[in-house]
Amino acid sequence: MIGYLSGEITIVDPTLIMVDVGGIGYEVKISLNTYSKLKDSKKTKVYTYLNIKEDAHTLYGFHNPDEKSLFIKLISISGVGPSTAILMLSSMDVTEIQESIASEDVATIRRVKGIGTKTAERIVLELKDKIRKEISGDRIIDIVPDSMNVIREEALIALITLGIQKSMAEKSINTILKKADKDVTLEEVIKLALKTA
Repeated sequence: MIGYLSGEITIVDPTLIMVDVGGIGYEVKISLNTYSKLKDSKKTKVYTYLNIKEDAHTLYGFHNPDEKSLFIKLISISGVGPSTAILMLSSMDVTEIQESIASEDVATIRRVKGIGTKTAERIVLELKDKIRKEISGDRIIDIVPDSMNVIREEALIALITLGIQKSMAEKSINTILKKADKDVTLEEVIKLALKTA
């Protein structure tokens, strides 16, 4: 496995760079985010991932280890290939993708070309816990989903106590929290749920 390349950039465009390492030119596919970091560079150290298929060996490059790590996580999801992962990393930066996954923002992920609702939901479901652990030092990303979970649980208990069927209550709460602002209160969730349950 080629972990990184360090050498002279001989070709650079928004989707690809050519890196000369000791007289050998490596063709490396990149995201727009990596392009923006490397476009004015003569020399680079680019972190790489070698994707091996029967008909091709393709090298993907990233300007830092975080982007590479996220790329590897994304392609581990069924339905997300390297091209789709690069498209995601071109449409949003690493932090935006992490925030969207950690806060279960399926709508934002779905806006990336080539990603449907089911794939976006799968990405969130399979990666949210890993991403939250990685960014647990980030207050906004880490605490908001947890506070939402507390509201979800307390609202569910309140609605069941008020005589609403559990499955109906869960459905209403989930719908409300998906659309709600992060500052939504428990009382607001219960009132809205009572109108819809």
